[in-house]
Amino acid sequence: MQVHALIVSFLNYIKVEKGLAANTLAAYERDLRKFEIFTEKRGLSLEAVGRDHIVDFLGDLYRQGLDSRSVARHLVSLRNFFRFALTEEALSADPTLNLESPKTRRSLPVYLRMEDVDRLLEQPDPGTPYGLRDRALLEVLYSTGLRVSELVNLRVSDIEMRMGCLRCIGKGDKERLVPVGKRALAAVQGYLANSRPLLLRGREAKTAPWLFVNRFGNRLSRVAVWRLLAAYGRRAGIRVRLSPHKLRHSFATHLLERGADLRSVQLMLGHADISTTQIYTHVMEERLKQVYKAHHPRA
Repeated sequence: MQVHALIVSFLNYIKVEKGLAANTLAAYERDLRKFEIFTEKRGLSLEAVGRDHIVDFLGDLYRQGLDSRSVARHLVSLRNFFRFALTEEALSADPTLNLESPKTRRSLPVYLRMEDVDRLLEQPDPGTPYGLRDRALLEVLYSTGLRVSELVNLRVSDIEMRMGCLRCIGKGDKERLVPVGKRALAAVQGYLANSRPLLLRGREAKTAPWLFVNRFGNRLSRVAVWRLLAAYGRRAGIRVRLSPHKLRHSFATHLLERGADLRSVQLMLGHADISTTQIYTHVMEERLKQVYKAHHPRA
């Protein structure tokens, strides 16, 4: 059987049967398409793929400059793919069996200092429709710690102004309520009243439910949010390349620094496992060490 045909079947299976999120599906497809190209270059059929070929494929990924975390993700994609091949009786043995995952060292999240956040939030020009939208977008991102996919999928109806919270759909289609700060709510109100109607260009609200829209009145894309953040970060003089996830890291770190408990931060971030949230306690430990070394006379 050809590798391509089974990849198509597998992607259809995880989309229909597993109900995975669009971003997860896209990641599987990217990983498996790379493997398909690898097999085509070597003239391998599905049945001919062995353990050594998988090792060679992973080695190629390293040579292309991918880090251990990315290579490990490719291996997970392949393992799930070959398990599917076994259940479909397209193979009699799994070539990924007993392969060790690349060892990954969990790096500490990069976050912004409070003064950097303040400068960033001041960058959009509130005198223009786009500036009002961008100010509201940045305020909501920092106030809630949303993932970029959660942000762009927000609808106007998801904001509860009176309750001071918003409703979002996170990973695994799980819904959660997240508190929103007063400044963010005020920025959203200003955007809804004075900017969004102009961007919609007369379109009715029921045909354009998304909270953040582009100049065509359509939903703002994830790529557009990345570009906006990078541009405003440069304008604010922030040295690191800014991304939605860095604001998410900043949100969590600043909460913990000011006494929030880990469980509450976990719920707000939408982490299924508290061990994922615990990485931020390591950030705080590192910062305490730096403060000690910088200020203690005998450090």
